[in-house]
Amino acid sequence: MPPSFVDTHIHLEEVPDSPAAVDEAVQAGVTGLIAMGTDLSTSRGAIAMAEQHPAVWAAVGHHPMNQAPPDLPALRELTRHPRVVAIGEVGLDHSTDEHVGPHEAQEAWFRTLIALALDTRMPVCVHIRDSAADVLRVLSEQPGLTGVIHYWSLSADFARRFLDLGFHISFAGTVTRSSKEQVREVARLVPADRLLLETDAPWGTPRGRSGPMRPAWMIDTAQAVAEIRGLTLDQLAEIEKANVSSLFPRLSR
Repeated sequence: MPPSFVDTHIHLEEVPDSPAAVDEAVQAGVTGLIAMGTDLSTSRGAIAMAEQHPAVWAAVGHHPMNQAPPDLPALRELTRHPRVVAIGEVGLDHSTDEHVGPHEAQEAWFRTLIALALDTRMPVCVHIRDSAADVLRVLSEQPGLTGVIHYWSLSADFARRFLDLGFHISFAGTVTRSSKEQVREVARLVPADRLLLETDAPWGTPRGRSGPMRPAWMIDTAQAVAEIRGLTLDQLAEIEKANVSSLFPRLSR
């Protein structure tokens, strides 16, 4: 039986012909996918896709690139759905992108979403672009919170600080690129019980591929991480399966 992996972070509503992309992923060995919600509409859409395909699960959240605050009562109601496994995508974004929300508001929104995660006993899927120090500060004030820092791109020092808070670290297609030595170093160093994989599709296309990222291509990421860590694909699949079951207990039901 071929190794089986879970894409722990994907934006399925942005993936061209998403039903076919999910089928293609399952055939390739990516047999589970967690579709992110970036606002109320996409959170509802993620749940709808999870209802339509047994390989898909949903997260509900509010991305820091929103300009308006989250609808917390509506998001809370969505967490009751049995296919919802996490609060995400949430976090901070202090980049110069013109679309990001006001920095002060972002942190207030992030804290309310963390409170929702704690209340519902769900993990958070965290965005940290140009904001790692502030995200660390906020997360350090939240005992009992679990989650994953998605699309890892930073140094080993930052990785250790997030790991010290009990967080998982997820690797995307960037780890396939030999020029991303910082990311590859963290892939070597992260403890086996904190390692996850993702696509962030349609972004994060791995080396040797072209066009928007497809979930089936996460196998390229898995092969790169396995090689970096001196593992077989089967060994890596068992590690990721255990970590997914630990962090996302609803998904393992």
